[in-house]
Amino acid sequence: MILSLAAAMSSGGLPQNTTSSATFVPSSLDPWLDPYPDLPGVNSSSAVPVRTSTSDLDLRPLTSPQDVSPWDVALCVTGTLISCENALVIAVLFYTPTLRAPMFILIGSLAFADLLAGLGLILNFVFIYLVKGEVVTLVSTGILIVAFSASILNILAITVDRYLSLYNALTYHTERTVLFTYLVIGLIWLVGLILGVLPALGWNCLDDETTCSVCRPVTKSNAVALAIFFLLVFAVMMQLYLQICRIAFRHAQQIAVQHQFIAISTTKGVQTLSVILCAFATCWLPFAMYSIVADSSYPIIYTYATVLPAACNSVINPIIYAFRNPDIQKGLWLACCGCVPSNLSLRPRARTSSDV
Repeated sequence: MILSLAAAMSSGGLPQNTTSSATFVPSSLDPWLDPYPDLPGVNSSSAVPVRTSTSDLDLRPLTSPQDVSPWDVALCVTGTLISCENALVIAVLFYTPTLRAPMFILIGSLAFADLLAGLGLILNFVFIYLVKGEVVTLVSTGILIVAFSASILNILAITVDRYLSLYNALTYHTERTVLFTYLVIGLIWLVGLILGVLPALGWNCLDDETTCSVCRPVTKSNAVALAIFFLLVFAVMMQLYLQICRIAFRHAQQIAVQHQFIAISTTKGVQTLSVILCAFATCWLPFAMYSIVADSSYPIIYTYATVLPAACNSVINPIIYAFRNPDIQKGLWLACCGCVPSNLSLRPRARTSSDV
């Protein structure tokens, strides 16, 4: 599924419905093909050869705004927004020495993955309309695969980290060392890099367009396998967050003295869980399901309509995992205006059940 998403963006999202190299040239392109249609004695078919291959047409310069797909523009704008948001998160984490706990390291890794995804979307737009060829298609696909796969795996790692911080609250800070966190992050990026080089190693449908999925150059079988893998990741996240809710409510029942405070905190935590799961499911599930049931013969607008929400998940991630955190908010206030609001403590606070 991640391969499918990256491939959809890297190739402009156009599925190949035919293997023929012949290309229909609309009448509106006739002046471009024959710049001197009215000059006598000039044979347009011999003076200006008609381009009949897709690769030749791809080298044609843009002549009007209609040549640019609004869906590709939307993806490029989304990539720009993603890059700005996550660059800000990375800058705050880098220049704030107090934000070095394992939780913030994971948030930083997620921000870097989403930043790479945003830059990949921008480069993909450039590759579609300015630089063309199979090599740049595979490069763009690889960048987006690494970025989105690392993003999803980082979200899973953050979910596991939040579960362990509540399940093993007494031993969490001794077991979850910074070194262990860096090892987990290294494993995440290793998996992402492996997935990213697969298309360049032959796991693509460039040689056989009939095997393409809704997203070229990913094959239908690979798209289905990756979509199922994503559904499994989502199922694990739901199970972990369900356990987090149970632990939080158990804490509320055990501390009767602080019953009202804990109840409010637990309610806020459940609301946070709902936002996280709903945002993740809304962004990724449509594309995952569509990758399973559809193939390259389906209308391209359906591919774009499911790819764009999946890309928007990287816009939402900084809001959910970074900007809501009071410690990161303090860093933002200090960086922007050199002061901290009175409602934010100057000391890092302990994790509560509302931080799930």
